[in-house]
Amino acid sequence: MKHVALLDYGSGNLRSAQRALEHVGATVTVTADPAIVLEADGLLVPGVGAYAACMKGLREVYGDRMIGQRLAGGRPVMGICVGMQILFDRGVEHGEQAQGTGQWPGVVEELQAAVLPHMGWNTIEVGEGSEMFAGIEDERMYFVHSYGVRRWEFEGDELTTPPLVSWAKHEDDRFVAAVENGALWATQFHPEKSGDAGAQLLRNWVETL
Repeated sequence: MKHVALLDYGSGNLRSAQRALEHVGATVTVTADPAIVLEADGLLVPGVGAYAACMKGLREVYGDRMIGQRLAGGRPVMGICVGMQILFDRGVEHGEQAQGTGQWPGVVEELQAAVLPHMGWNTIEVGEGSEMFAGIEDERMYFVHSYGVRRWEFEGDELTTPPLVSWAKHEDDRFVAAVENGALWATQFHPEKSGDAGAQLLRNWVETL
């Protein structure tokens, strides 16, 4: 049975994420203890609320360092919702900029839509060859957000395989819905709130650990 550390940094619906992971067969420890975080088979980083507040909480428990240490050793990390957004360079909310962890270049900004937040079930434009969406390529996922990454800025080269990006649209605005980048996976939507399809996605992740 795989052990997942669920990072507790004051942001995120920890209980629903814990239940969802346990449902697909993982053992879960809710913690900010670096020893547990670094030794676990996988690290799940949740996130709900404002970008700047999430980054403040993450830095207070040295979560940004722990994410970096795990990834430097090829140890799996998955971010959900704002837990995905903080993996990018920066976020802009109400004109205020906050620095993210910088795992990927890009800016989290307000979606260009008449109705916000984007809340409810939506389809995904799944990237070809996705492991994350294996068996659920045509399923809908549950979103609750007003901000997202509207432009993907990471360019691969002959030495670097670019991440696999999946997209979604709210009204006419297209944004990053999920990223698969070696040991680092992330979703803008909430798999823990996405029923059987979300459970299968989490199962797919746990099986890679």
